[in-house]
Amino acid sequence: MQLTRYTDYALRTLIQAALLPEGERLSVAEVTATYDISRSHVMKIVQRLGQLGYLRNIRGKGGGIELGMNPDEINIGKVVMDMEPNLQVIDCNSPYCRLQPACRLKGVLIEAMNAFVAVLESYTLADLLENKDELVQLLTFREAS
Repeated sequence: MQLTRYTDYALRTLIQAALLPEGERLSVAEVTATYDISRSHVMKIVQRLGQLGYLRNIRGKGGGIELGMNPDEINIGKVVMDMEPNLQVIDCNSPYCRLQPACRLKGVLIEAMNAFVAVLESYTLADLLENKDELVQLLTFREAS
């Protein structure tokens, strides 16, 4: 199973927003610069995270991005499920597989996917921030701006 880049960057954006000192906001430009991705891609991610309540997006002067809930309330498995358009591992109908009537592979892959999601659901954003000092040092670009 491989997550889409959309979900990957959504998780990274949440981590980055969670590392900000109280009262500070993250800009789309900072996310774009940090991960070297397009502004339009970041805007789509931030908009979706805002719609889901994970981020609060404030427009205008003094605006920016901040967490919409506490890090211990943001479940990683739920974020992945909310952001991924399709967690289906295989599609036995495209093209149609002749083994389908007797095949057990799909069941095994579904079981593996369920285990994958169960592990993700056992973590919150707060768990990913336990090494906060180390993560903040990796985002030193913020100090220079």
